[in-house]
Amino acid sequence: MADLKLITPIEYLKGVGPQKGEVLRKELQIFTLGDLLQHYPFRYIDRTQFHKIGQLTSELPAAQILGRLVQLKESGEKRSKRLIGVFKDDTGSMELVWFQSISWVRKGLKVGSPYIIYGKPTVFNGIFSITHPEMELYQPQAKKTGNLSLQPVYSSTEKLKKFNLDSKGIQRLQQAALAACFSSLEEPLPDYILRDFGLMGFADALLNVHFPQTAKLAHAARQRLKFEELFFIQLRLLRNKQLNTQKYAGHRLRHVGEKFNDFYHNRLPFPLTNAQKRVIREIRSDCNTGAQMNRLVQGDVGSGKTVVALMSMLLAIDNGYQACMMAPTEILASQHYQSVAELLGENRCRIQLLTGSTSSKERKLIHAALENGTLDILIGTHALIEDKVKFKNIGLVVIDEQHRFGVEQRAKLWRKNAIPPHMLVMTATPIPRTLAMTMYGDLDISLIDELPAGRKPIKTVHFFENQRLRVFGFMREEIAKGRQIYIVYPLIKESEKMDLLHLEAGLESLAQEFPLPQYKISIVHGQMPVKDKDFEMQRFIKGETQIMVATTVIEVGVNVPNASVMIIENAERFGLSQLHQLRGRVGRGAEQSYCILISGNKLSKDGRTRLETMVRTHDGFEIAEVDLQLRGPGDLSGTQQSGILDMKIADLARDQQLLAQAREQVIAVFHEDPNLEMEKNRPLARFLENQGGPVISWDKIS
Repeated sequence: MADLKLITPIEYLKGVGPQKGEVLRKELQIFTLGDLLQHYPFRYIDRTQFHKIGQLTSELPAAQILGRLVQLKESGEKRSKRLIGVFKDDTGSMELVWFQSISWVRKGLKVGSPYIIYGKPTVFNGIFSITHPEMELYQPQAKKTGNLSLQPVYSSTEKLKKFNLDSKGIQRLQQAALAACFSSLEEPLPDYILRDFGLMGFADALLNVHFPQTAKLAHAARQRLKFEELFFIQLRLLRNKQLNTQKYAGHRLRHVGEKFNDFYHNRLPFPLTNAQKRVIREIRSDCNTGAQMNRLVQGDVGSGKTVVALMSMLLAIDNGYQACMMAPTEILASQHYQSVAELLGENRCRIQLLTGSTSSKERKLIHAALENGTLDILIGTHALIEDKVKFKNIGLVVIDEQHRFGVEQRAKLWRKNAIPPHMLVMTATPIPRTLAMTMYGDLDISLIDELPAGRKPIKTVHFFENQRLRVFGFMREEIAKGRQIYIVYPLIKESEKMDLLHLEAGLESLAQEFPLPQYKISIVHGQMPVKDKDFEMQRFIKGETQIMVATTVIEVGVNVPNASVMIIENAERFGLSQLHQLRGRVGRGAEQSYCILISGNKLSKDGRTRLETMVRTHDGFEIAEVDLQLRGPGDLSGTQQSGILDMKIADLARDQQLLAQAREQVIAVFHEDPNLEMEKNRPLARFLENQGGPVISWDKIS
């Protein structure tokens, strides 16, 4: 949208002005005419069907009627005041009723004039009425954008409606904006892409998305605009990746040395899976190109990401560099430290843990060892990004559960060396392919898509709350076998807003069913002091307690192979990704493990889908795809603030094929014309030039 008219401030559009301009900016982030034209309809009302008043039934979801407004009258007083219009056609009469903005509505209506009305008909005392109907004057020789066969419906807000900017009001503004801009709109996509994909031109697409004459034209317009949106996202991401590869040199980790080989041949507790071997090869290849590695490793809980990270760090150490690993919580950082120390054994590497709980004395020793190069691996939390933490020569940074960190926090680690360290980002949260192509489109992605040999699939079952006594009986059987059990609640205390079983109430019933001294219970939740939380966690890890009662604070970072049962109360209140993470806390030993989902007796459609999905499959990527369908990309990833996913018309849950086509086309463009120098690609070069300043580089901060 390089057209100068499109960057005209919205208040200068006819019919807007300063007051409406201000409310459009605040409510819908519409600052310019271009922003307005990108405020697309979210659905269309089929206005080809008309009803007669004599045909109305209260079962109709909505009705469109052509008739005449014959009378207006006010009834009631003060808060019960309402405006009533008598509306007639050749089959009878009905009432139109308004309870709000009565004087404003009355001023805009013309008694005796023909109108098209639209709304939900209801019947009271034998008379049909529509409350707050949509109305427009009937014009037999209507302009192209009036009395449409498909009526666009726009999102609005209560504040906007006070300024006559409901869906109809926004439609009028769209008409004015198109009239002002249409003749000068520039085509942002090259001709050959339009031709190859059979896409509608940009100007026609804008006209037909806002004012379509047929459903077919509306669909073609939306497909064109979706493709363009996805194409330019990929163009920016892949251009970033290309520039970063050219711009940022990386340490060459050529040498596979003693520490890597000794660990691989003598210290590995189990054979690597083929998936782990493939990912390690990809990392080694990246680290020997002379460019900085930026790789995302996805793998389900228990798939062996920690071993992959450790072998990558050993590769850096064998080449004379230091490595660090950052985790979002002290529990997870400590878990990684213990796992890595145990895997390495005695005197293999110099390794330390740095968290908020590390004493001042220990910190000074760690800082000194880092700076003089005697410390090989540092594992920690946000404490790693403090300015005081300085490395002699950091070669590799591993970030675990990266979505838990803010953008600037992650970027600080990257800036801790003159030559940027290689970046290895890990997540146990499976990311749908479409989301990965947009959130991490400029990262290389590796999948660890198989579990180590000997792991038994976790049996997942769903019980309703009235079956809880059966669950208690099963818990006693497992405890009698020497197993341990997690019980997770969505809330700590009773909530006035949500009728859910909470942790405190759960503890009361558990104390009756599992009395002391035979049974011992640990309690962990987010409002506890860190020291108390760690104490309770350690009791459970050591086997001193058989049951851990917790909130989702245990979603990440607790590894207790003896825990064989995960019970999730009010499971319908959790997202699929969260349920999958919680289930991953068990199944870490050789014994059969179980996940029991307990829900209320009444389930929403989405709630039922989530629980059925959990029972049906253990495939984290299938679960992530269903989660994307149910929740949308913003909720799923927590990255709506990033701007990358702030899409105007495309939908990652539904437009997967379109996204794949757009990405493949961008790859083909850069393969043929890396610097966009060909005449046919001038529109694309112009788009990147007009972005205004540096584009956010996601591979540098993930």
